[in-house]
Amino acid sequence: MISRMAQTTLSLATAAVLSATSMAYAAETGVHPGTPDEELMYKGAPVPLEAQKQKTTPGGPVLSEKEFEIAQKIYFERCAGCHGVLRKGATGKPLTPDITLERGTEYLKTFINYGSPGGMPSWGSSGELTEKQVDIIARFLQQEPPTPPEWGMKEMKETWKVHVPPEKLPKKKMHKYDVDNIFSVTLRDAGQVALIDGDSKKIITIINTGYAVHISRLSSSGRFLGTIGRDAKLTVIDLWMDPPQTIAEIKVGLEARSVETSKFKGYEDKYGIAGTYWPPQFVILKGDTLEPLKIVSTRGMTVDTQEYHPEPRVAAIVASHQHPEFIVNIKETGKILLVDYSDIKNLQISTIDAARYLHDGGWDSTKRYFLTAANKSDKIAVVDSKERKLTALIDVTKIPHPGRGANLKDPKYGPVWVTSALGNANVTLIGTDPAKHKKHAWKVVRTLDGQGGGSLFVKTHPKSKNLWVDAPLNPDEKISQSIAVFDINNLDKGFKVLPIAKWAKLGEGPKRVVQPEYNKAGDEVWFSVWSGKEQESAIVIVDDKTRKLKHVIKDKRLVTPTGKFNVYNTTHDVY
Repeated sequence: MISRMAQTTLSLATAAVLSATSMAYAAETGVHPGTPDEELMYKGAPVPLEAQKQKTTPGGPVLSEKEFEIAQKIYFERCAGCHGVLRKGATGKPLTPDITLERGTEYLKTFINYGSPGGMPSWGSSGELTEKQVDIIARFLQQEPPTPPEWGMKEMKETWKVHVPPEKLPKKKMHKYDVDNIFSVTLRDAGQVALIDGDSKKIITIINTGYAVHISRLSSSGRFLGTIGRDAKLTVIDLWMDPPQTIAEIKVGLEARSVETSKFKGYEDKYGIAGTYWPPQFVILKGDTLEPLKIVSTRGMTVDTQEYHPEPRVAAIVASHQHPEFIVNIKETGKILLVDYSDIKNLQISTIDAARYLHDGGWDSTKRYFLTAANKSDKIAVVDSKERKLTALIDVTKIPHPGRGANLKDPKYGPVWVTSALGNANVTLIGTDPAKHKKHAWKVVRTLDGQGGGSLFVKTHPKSKNLWVDAPLNPDEKISQSIAVFDINNLDKGFKVLPIAKWAKLGEGPKRVVQPEYNKAGDEVWFSVWSGKEQESAIVIVDDKTRKLKHVIKDKRLVTPTGKFNVYNTTHDVY
C-alpha cells in the first residue's frame, strides 16, 4: 500500500525502466496532473505493487479500482501515522471494519470533514481534501486494510546510492553561510526540504528528499544533515558543499518517522539508525555512506496485556550521551530499547518496560534524562540514560504531544520539562532536578491552560523568557492560525495570543501555525504557516524579546512548510 503511494525518489537509470508504468499510473489516478515527464523521470511516480489488492468486506461499500488507489494514497499521507498501517490505532483511534462499518459512511465523512478538539484535523472543511476524496476515504475505511509487503536487506540495498564517496567530500566549507544558523524546512507535500539562511532569510537551495520529511537530524559536527520522509526515504546532505547537496540515500522501508546518528565519544557519526513504521523494524547503517548493516524487527508482546502485536512501530530515537547506545521508542508495545552499537555483529539490546503508544520526546536540560510521551496511555516515561533504567512513569492529561519538549527554569520549582497535548488545552510542567529540587523531581508541578487541544510543539530557549505553544490541529481557525506565548517568569498570568497567520498576509487556506523554532542566537522564533499544496504558505519570524513581527518569508517554492530545524539547536539538543 505505502510504496504505491509514496513519492519514491529514483535514480535516472531506475526511473527510465519504470517511467512508462509510472506515468501511465499517474495519468490514470491523477496523482501528478500536469507534471512534466522530466520531473517524473527524476522523482518517479508512485509505482503499483501487485500485492496491494482490495480486500472486500461483506456489507461494506464498494470502491472502484481507481477509488481504491486514491484512497490508499490519502490514507498513507494523512492517516496512517496516527491510526497505523493496519488501522489498529495508536495516537488515533482504531479504524478496523468491525468499528467503521457500524459507524457508517455519513458518520465517517462528518468526522473526516470537521475533525475533533482531540487532535483529529478538519481535512474537509480546511480544504485539504475535496468532498469526493472525503467520500472515497470514508468508504475505504470500511474495507479490510491491505497488508503491505515486507522490506528487507535486499530491498534496501537495491535503493542504496552513494552520490559522493567520503574521500571526495570537500575538506573545508565551500561557501560563506554560517552553517550553524541554517534552517532545514520540511516542504511536506513537495517531497523536499528548503535550506534557509537564518541571517539573510533567503533560500539557499531546495533539495529533493522523501515525501513529508518527518525530522531533520544533524551529525555531531553539525556538518551532515539527515532527513527521513514518511515514505522511509533517508537522505544525508553535506552542508559544506556549495550549494549543499545529497551525498547518500536509501529507502529503509515503506513508511518511517525517525533517524539519528551515534554521538558517544569515539563513535561520533560512525553509525546511523533509522526506524520504520512499516515494516515494524529499525536498521543500523554506516554513518558516512548509509550502507545498511543490521535490521532488527520490533514485533512482539505488549507491556501491559502481554499480547502479540503485529505492527509495533518505531517512533522517536535519540542517541545517548552516556553510553554507546541508541534509545528507541517502540510505539504499540510500549517498550524502550537501549541498542548498544559498540559491537554490531554481537548486537546487545536492553528492554525497558514503559507504557503503550510511545511517541515523541526529548532530553532534560542536563541531557541525562530522556522524557517521552506514551500519549494514548496519558503518561510521560523518564529514562535515566546513565543508569540505563526507567526513573518514572508520570500521569498527565489526555494525549501528551511534546515534540522534543521544552526546558526552562520555573521560578518556584526549578528546572522543568514541558509538554502540551493533542487531547486538551493543558500545558504540563514536570520537575527534572533530583539533585537540588528532589521534592519536585519527576512530578507534575504545574498545569497551565493553553488555547486548546491539537497542539504539536512547545518551544523555548535558554536565553528566552518566553514559552511558545502551537495548536495547528485545533478545529477552531482562530486557535490553529495563532500562537500562545507565556512569560516564563509569570506563568500564572496566562498566555498572550499572537496572530501569526494574519501577519503572513496569505490568501485562502487552512494557514495552520506549526512548530516554533529558534535561530542560533536565540533571539528570533520562526513559525511555519502551513496551507494546502496549491495555496500560498509562509515562514513568519518573530522577535523573541518584543514578540513583534520581524520578517515574513514568501516564495512559490515554499510548498506546505511544516517542521523547521535550526542546525545549531538541533545538533546541541537546545530546546
